[in-house]
Amino acid sequence: MRPDDRQYLPSHEWVKTDAGVATIGITDFAVNELCSGNEGDLVYCDLPELGRLVGAGETFGEIESVKAVSDLNSPVAGEIIEVNPDIEDHLEILSDDPWDRGWLIKVKVNGDSSSSLVDLAGYEDLVAEKE
Repeated sequence: MRPDDRQYLPSHEWVKTDAGVATIGITDFAVNELCSGNEGDLVYCDLPELGRLVGAGETFGEIESVKAVSDLNSPVAGEIIEVNPDIEDHLEILSDDPWDRGWLIKVKVNGDSSSSLVDLAGYEDLVAEKE
């Protein structure tokens, strides 16, 4: 079940903001699209350096599976203050727990959010159209 305590981009990133810090990850749908249910199909994740500034909707990295490469887009503008140290070496975390342990970056928000953000109901509608 997808959490309703965050917002979603149509490109399948999620964002949860608390006290001006946005935690960003990718959804279960994105993981399944990349690896077709086989977590071993995820082969590479390129995450940014600390201190990098990102704009809302801007690409901050990429994730690769044996069948596709996908950009990772930031739902918010701000400074990257933390990168999940476990992801690049343990991509299976994204399959096991994309909502908590599978977060990718944390951004100190200092600007706008993407105008493309939707709530859970909007995201569920978007996913239903693709299935």
